[in-house]
Amino acid sequence: LIQRDEPTAEPHLHYSKLPKKIDHKYVLLLDPMLATGGSACTAIRVLLDEGVRAERIVFLTVLSCPEGIAAVTSAHPEVTIVTCAIDDGLNDSKFIVPGVGDFGDRFFGTDDGPGA
Repeated sequence: LIQRDEPTAEPHLHYSKLPKKIDHKYVLLLDPMLATGGSACTAIRVLLDEGVRAERIVFLTVLSCPEGIAAVTSAHPEVTIVTCAIDDGLNDSKFIVPGVGDFGDRFFGTDDGPGA
């Protein structure tokens, strides 16, 4: 489990449990949004540390932005990224714009903002 610290926008690894012999497998790494790339790079690093070859990692996301794509491809050029859409970029709070808001809040119903 990787969670972004909202004030700093830095990822924090809270928990990792992977299948045995994952180093022999292809891995589909899923995240609904690729913003800064911090969480993606952290997850990729966990997989690499377990022996998964970078060219066997496919990162799948619904929405991304140029900054996140650049961060991941710069740190891990052998990892394949598949995204449904690329938005304009990040705002000062490191959220994708125009974006869809906080995916986790929307998914879990914890969004207290307008329209919640």
